[in-house]
Amino acid sequence: TVDESELLTVPDGWKEPAFTREDNPKGLLEESSFATLFPKYREAYLKECWPLVQKALGEHYVNATLDLIEGSMTVTTTKKTFDPYAIIRARDLIKLLARSVPFEQAVRILQDDVACDIIKIGSLVRKRDTFIKRRGRLLGPKGSTLKALELLTNCYIMVQGNTVSALGPFSGLKEVRKVVLDTMKNIHPIYNIKTLMIKRELSKDPELRTQSWERFLPKFKRKNLKKRKEPKKKNTKKEYTPFPPPQPESQIDKELASGEYFLKERQKKRKRVEEIKAKQADAIKKRQEERNKAFIPPKEKPVVKTKKGN
Repeated sequence: TVDESELLTVPDGWKEPAFTREDNPKGLLEESSFATLFPKYREAYLKECWPLVQKALGEHYVNATLDLIEGSMTVTTTKKTFDPYAIIRARDLIKLLARSVPFEQAVRILQDDVACDIIKIGSLVRKRDTFIKRRGRLLGPKGSTLKALELLTNCYIMVQGNTVSALGPFSGLKEVRKVVLDTMKNIHPIYNIKTLMIKRELSKDPELRTQSWERFLPKFKRKNLKKRKEPKKKNTKKEYTPFPPPQPESQIDKELASGEYFLKERQKKRKRVEEIKAKQADAIKKRQEERNKAFIPPKEKPVVKTKKGN
């Protein structure tokens, strides 16, 4: 009897055997090709390193052509090509070269245990200024955040323009994609880096490999959430009525209601003068009270006499 958990785990140091000509002695039936465009600023570098690209792809029997007039790179299979996946790796190689990845790193894609991922980040943020800030956050001060991410995921990461190119093992590429997308969603990469560091330490313990790591991983909460400013005057919708609103009272209607309309002009004038004088008296009283506050002495604390020892 064999334990099922042992069947699900890959033994340490195990590698899949390499694909040889013996596995496919007759080769490929059809010719396959891929082409990609490259920007103008990459022309000088590609022209310089193209013999090395041809040599690396020649070992897998794949032809590579560089068209400087159209600004494109093309890879095609030959009659000697026996590995059907070699053309896919060659396609990824020219894609990485077009995305400013140096040849020394891009040529690693031809290895069996290395894959690549090109993450498009240009359309994830609307504002250009916000996009530049978040992309800079991914790099960190003097590239320290990117370097820490490379060490934790064992991947080579290249941030260029509107894309992020990653090169490394499949497990590392998955983590890189998550961190990049979270950074574009305004989640700081330091939180994901802390989680990766904890996962790295937990993976060293053979007992914890089969257990859930939720209890060990930190849970970060947003603390500086800005509340939406509420307007001072809230407009509330009134219930609909088919009748028009009542007519506002005119000045004559108000005078008729208070009886002021029937007073003589002299009496009206005297009443207005009395109201003005009453307002002035209240204002003078308040002003005097404010002035007198400065002359009120503050309450002093009582002095506590301390008994001196003999």
